[in-house]
Amino acid sequence: MSGAQTAPSEATGAPADDYRALTGTCGLIDRSERGKLALSGSGAVEFLNGQVTNELADLHAGEGRYAAFLTHKGKMLGDLRILAVGPAGSTPPQELWLDTERVCLQALFDMIRRFKVGFDVQLHKRTLERGLLSLIGPASAAVAGAALPTQEHASAALQVGGIEALAVRTEDGIDLICEAADTERLAAALRERGATPVSPGAAECLRVERGRPRYGLDIDDATIPQEAGLNERAVSFTKGCYVGQETVARLHYRGKPNRHLRGLRLKRPAETGQELRLGERVVGQVGSAGVSPRLGPIALALVRREAEPGAQVIVGETDNSAEVVELPFPAA
Repeated sequence: MSGAQTAPSEATGAPADDYRALTGTCGLIDRSERGKLALSGSGAVEFLNGQVTNELADLHAGEGRYAAFLTHKGKMLGDLRILAVGPAGSTPPQELWLDTERVCLQALFDMIRRFKVGFDVQLHKRTLERGLLSLIGPASAAVAGAALPTQEHASAALQVGGIEALAVRTEDGIDLICEAADTERLAAALRERGATPVSPGAAECLRVERGRPRYGLDIDDATIPQEAGLNERAVSFTKGCYVGQETVARLHYRGKPNRHLRGLRLKRPAETGQELRLGERVVGQVGSAGVSPRLGPIALALVRREAEPGAQVIVGETDNSAEVVELPFPAA
């Protein structure tokens, strides 16, 4: 999952120095504004397992999952990272940490409040109480001093400069979760260890290159997980029932999605929300957009399946155009 900065209205560039830190050493970005909740109680795992798309029943402390939560029709209300926190390997974990885009937070909160009746579950607000710093790049683990397993979402408690934090393995590096009051001191300690502060635009550009959609910008409450390419990462097809399962399973086994998340190799930078046309037909709109030092102007978009990889689409009402490509973006 990516940070929760306000969705840009137009393309964001990645300064060359920031991009080099993110891809070659270690970049640092504050993502404390992300939505954060926690669940405790003996029924927390059982309850949440009946609400989200991925399997949680076998979750041990120190592990995590990426998942979505859906309407009964299988449309996404949001996506989230679920971390099992407690003594290493313990099951059930002491607490489930829930991390989501800020735009999804209210829907997640409402879902939990509505459906937890009858379960031994306590809901805790953490958005303002906890800070979240992301280290991105190949030197992230060395900077954090975190000897974590390689699997994504693995976590462990550690200290950095005397500050207690939870270190979490990500696709791009290490996230550090701390008390909100310690966030700046933790950031300073990480800078002393060699982390380079980077701009939100640079981190967003890297996310676009890697083809990871962001809720509220690339996907929304009209999206089914398979359309966004999330089945492999976020959906279990062997677990018990959860909200929206019938639609998701039926599409996976018997159908073909009408849309797919694709990349766009643009002639010129595009703005989020611009229409995409294949011939005379509107086939989608621009989602996240940026200017990559490696690839030039690029974007993500949910496009209709007739706009296959290799197709040329018109962007907006200008003479801008783009090639539709598979994700993640290929090397230049």
